Amino acid sequence: MQKRPNVYVTRMIPEAPITVLKEHCDVEINPDDRPLTRQELLAKVRGRDAVLSLLTDIIDDEVFLAAGPQCKVFANYAVGFNNVDVAAATKRGVIITNTPGVLDNATAEIAWALLFAVARRVAEADKFARAGLFQGWGPMMFLGQEIMGKTLGVIGTGRIGSKMARGAQGFGMRVLCCDEFKKTELEKDLGATYVDKDTLLKESDYVSLHTPLMPSTTHLISDREFKLMKKTAILINSSRGPIVDEKALVRALQAGEIWGAGLDVFENEPAIEPELRTMDNVVILPHIASATIEARTQMGMIAVRNIIKVLNGEAPETCVNPEVLKNS
Repeated sequence: MQKRPNVYVTRMIPEAPITVLKEHCDVEINPDDRPLTRQELLAKVRGRDAVLSLLTDIIDDEVFLAAGPQCKVFANYAVGFNNVDVAAATKRGVIITNTPGVLDNATAEIAWALLFAVARRVAEADKFARAGLFQGWGPMMFLGQEIMGKTLGVIGTGRIGSKMARGAQGFGMRVLCCDEFKKTELEKDLGATYVDKDTLLKESDYVSLHTPLMPSTTHLISDREFKLMKKTAILINSSRGPIVDEKALVRALQAGEIWGAGLDVFENEPAIEPELRTMDNVVILPHIASATIEARTQMGMIAVRNIIKVLNGEAPETCVNPEVLKNS
């Protein structure tokens, strides 16, 4: 009887994809609802044929070495893969996959939720009401900003950024976009205008970030950029934390250079700049952009299908380093 492949899952994900994986492989899952420590990760990947990893796992050459030469694939349970040393994986012939496409709606929705929450001071007002401070309607109580008819700036118009831009159509917004690659359908369907970053920052009422984290996008928004923005502007980040210089954001908010911010991700996650936690004009979420039942289940299904295909000698659906496939 042929030995079944051995797969390690670094943290529990929805049950449906795990059930499918268990039909094809022997599966061990981290039983604790927390990221593995470095030493635990190195120990647990040892001897595996495949690993289903999370964005909280730093997957580098040391991990590939610990896993061993028989390990064929690391399926990253995320769209972004800045936590993975892809070059090291490629050098060792390890396939890296991700889970794009299925979390676009969820992530765009959380960006809109943050925008509304900051603009209309939802979290601040909720806290006020829960504290028993509401004594009746007042004409100057929690005055916020309207969204309809305003200008939305979208930096990064990939799948998620495009969804964000399309959502603006329902609110009659002017849409400005900034991206190396123009999407003519956004210009045609929405009347969106592609501009340079400085123009977008100067003219937008709301700026939403949807670019991947790369060396060129690290601290894409810092002191200089905040000084270009309107004093009434709101910054939304649901992409990756280091895209925003968090200390510069604190300075901008303290100086009144922008009106507020909505953040689902943080520069040194899970650590958050202490000042941000005390500011009423900042809404902070614990990285839940893809946290819908639908998105998280489908992310798992993609990761599992990728593992099964690779272990069966087939090409995965979503490969980050396809050059490995050419050499296999």
